Amino acid sequence: MKKLLSFLIIGIFVTSLVSFSVVSDQFVDAGSRKKIHFTQTITSSEDPGQGHQNHQLSLILPPNKGTLYDGSMTFTSSEPVQVAVLHEIDSDDARGQSTWTVDGNTIYGLSLIDSEKKSGSFEFTGSALALHSTDSKKFTSTVSIDGWIRGLPIDIISQKTEFEKKEPTSLLSRVNIPVTIPMHKGIYNENQVLYIITDSSDKDYAQTITEKQNWNVEFSSIISDVPNDVLGKLFVFKNGVKGDGIFGFQNEVVSNTPSQESEYTALNSVIEVTWKKGQKEIIFESPEEIINAKESGRIKFNATGIVLNTHQIVWPDGQMKIISEEAVIDNISYNDGQIIEINEEDLVVTFVAHRGWGPDGRTIYYIVTDATPSGPAKMMGVVSSPKLSNLITHSSANDLFHFKNGIKGSGPLGFQPGIASTSLDEKNYSPIWKIYLVEWNNENSAKILETVSDIDSFRSDDLLSVSIARPMNNDHIVNFPLIDPFQ
Repeated sequence: MKKLLSFLIIGIFVTSLVSFSVVSDQFVDAGSRKKIHFTQTITSSEDPGQGHQNHQLSLILPPNKGTLYDGSMTFTSSEPVQVAVLHEIDSDDARGQSTWTVDGNTIYGLSLIDSEKKSGSFEFTGSALALHSTDSKKFTSTVSIDGWIRGLPIDIISQKTEFEKKEPTSLLSRVNIPVTIPMHKGIYNENQVLYIITDSSDKDYAQTITEKQNWNVEFSSIISDVPNDVLGKLFVFKNGVKGDGIFGFQNEVVSNTPSQESEYTALNSVIEVTWKKGQKEIIFESPEEIINAKESGRIKFNATGIVLNTHQIVWPDGQMKIISEEAVIDNISYNDGQIIEINEEDLVVTFVAHRGWGPDGRTIYYIVTDATPSGPAKMMGVVSSPKLSNLITHSSANDLFHFKNGIKGSGPLGFQPGIASTSLDEKNYSPIWKIYLVEWNNENSAKILETVSDIDSFRSDDLLSVSIARPMNNDHIVNFPLIDPFQ
């Protein structure tokens, strides 16, 4: 119950995030101090802190390195809540006090007021402020804050917030729709894995798999250049025991699963396995068995250089999170998960496909499968893949722009949908994205933007700013395959 506020800045593709747009324009002390005064209504979401499953939290003021808040808060809530204040400390000072940490590296001290009341007033000074409940039941609270921010500016608040004033809203149709994708059976250390294939660096492989699964595998030549240290291995069989594999033989063998978090990646290098003549063919059930058979001369390898984007949905001791909502609705929150249903009998999985714009303003849809760092991944209910951070400066990672403020809408931060720097029919299409945040300098000037050139134009006129997203000061990469949800 301590540790409550989580990677709140973690931002990006998570529950309907919103920027802190109610901060006053009063600046003093060379911009290092800001006055804050606002009232907002917040619906809680699942507390993503380690060991806090089934808890709920509502973030009021997010932690941002070097930022200090002080002032007063008055609140009312639909359920009894606790008040928590987070304090920025060095890890060496963590012993003997109540702390909270995401990964054991960044540690915060925690002051927890266990009032369990539905209303109250509170004076605070600290690096973050939140309301918390140990119950799994969501609560709604209305909070008034009067105080100051000292230090660095606020980044992102990880909550779905409804402001009292009426704000302009982007009303698009079919902003979130269900898309059903066929799954493949794989093997990891004698256990079954279920996975999907969305992208291929090779056109022939893309066509072969598309015909086999009757669902489009997109061509992305650029992922063939992904460094080896970001790739896993997918063993594909060209002969041997008949089965449901890509070429009609045994199921593919994977080199790791999300349980091996530091090693897992959905991007896999294809190694074709062929039995030599005269050998007794068996079903391989682990990478070690395959490597031993190669060393003993029973099989041969073809390191194709082909890269497939293969997202594991179910693995030996886990699966991707399933959304609690029964239907996909326009204002569905990103942090509840990305999957509506996993049907193991029919071998299909139903994702939420999110609507956005391509670089030229055409509509795109994408699904969310894995991300780094672990905070945003957990908030979105997707797989954590730390290896993706190695692509932050690589050409295989394209730019995706999300809006921190402006016109309310279905984007992951609670504002207009995002804009991608490439689309499926372009040479440089990649399912791997680094996220940029777009912020209007004056929200009253905000307009709906639909193209990358729109962003560039308003940026050159100094009407908005663009910055790379770094939740919790970490490189942020997301696997967002673009898909055709209407096939």
